[in-house]
Amino acid sequence: MALTPVPVALEALLDSVPGPTPIEMLPLAQCAWRVLARDVAALRTQPPFANSAMDGYAVRADDLAPGTALRVIGESAAGRSFGGALSVGEAVRIFTGAPIPDGADTILIQENADGVGQAEIRVREGVAKGKFIRKAGLDFSMGDVLLPAGRTLDSAALGLAAAAGHPVLPVRRKPLVAILATGDELVSPGETVGPDQIVASNSFSLAALVEQAGATALDLGIARDNHPDLAARIARAQAAGADVLVTLGGASVGAHDLVQEALTRAGMALGFWKIAMRPGKPMMTGRLGAMVAVGLPGNPVSSIVCGHLFVVPLIEALLGIPSPQRDRSEPGFLGRDMPDNDEREDYLRSDLVLTEEGWQATPFERQDSSMLGLLARAQALAIRPVFAPAARKGDPCRFIRLR
Repeated sequence: MALTPVPVALEALLDSVPGPTPIEMLPLAQCAWRVLARDVAALRTQPPFANSAMDGYAVRADDLAPGTALRVIGESAAGRSFGGALSVGEAVRIFTGAPIPDGADTILIQENADGVGQAEIRVREGVAKGKFIRKAGLDFSMGDVLLPAGRTLDSAALGLAAAAGHPVLPVRRKPLVAILATGDELVSPGETVGPDQIVASNSFSLAALVEQAGATALDLGIARDNHPDLAARIARAQAAGADVLVTLGGASVGAHDLVQEALTRAGMALGFWKIAMRPGKPMMTGRLGAMVAVGLPGNPVSSIVCGHLFVVPLIEALLGIPSPQRDRSEPGFLGRDMPDNDEREDYLRSDLVLTEEGWQATPFERQDSSMLGLLARAQALAIRPVFAPAARKGDPCRFIRLR
């Protein structure tokens, strides 16, 4: 069976997504890091009135010749405006954010006035007409589209939505990603480890990646290498309404690799299998009813690399985030010589250092896909394309940032 190139595999996986998750209306306080389902327009104008950008005096620009004396007739503060109007030779003490009184067209900042706090001030230095006045609608006006659908609601976006008058927002339901580790050799952390066993780690790594991408992780535990256990846990993912089922291990064709067969027995339509990448070749995807199935390799590094390249874009597609298939790599240059490459695209754990020439990605000497210590140290994945010729230190490369 021919190996599927990474871009082709990603496109096919995203094409299998049935559509974005349903819309939820949530209070603003519960919307942090959620994804907008619809455009958000302003329900009000901000600022709703002209106001002062500085502490000082609201004045008429025509009265600002140096040395001119102005009579202070009142005060305007935020939330407590001056009710009258200015005439020739008058000023109103004003503070940042306070409404501009009728008749005023300029702010004389207090640093340019003598006699601050007294009944009369004297102009030390004049300013241009309109200076330090924020006009109504300077930020936005009612009806302006402020945030597009697909925007992740970070701190700035939430503040903008609040200022625009929205107490609730339409967001996408978080995709539910069920994670199933498989293998007789696995035990959970803290359990007694037998002579032929190892501690399961992939599900914890992947769950963190899933949550970081904006989804909810459902841990299905560890399935043993037998069809009844696999079938029961697959059924549990379906019963929970999971949008995605990610299996870890058992996706190859060995005598004990039963995952693909178990999923097929459950009704999965196989999408593709075996990717032209290293690590991560024995990956598969398919559809099991409305649920997207992704079978990741059992090697810890392979599963996480595939998670970055495939599971994260899949979650973004379910959330309606624009361009989930976008190129996530950045330009840089190699920090060491590299041999020529074969028919599989390499994703090499690397150090990443910013130099005067740009980002230098230096792949580690060893790249065994079982070595989590190197993954924890790595700051990036340096990419070596298929059939890339030998490269020297300093040659251009592309990398995907891990942290």
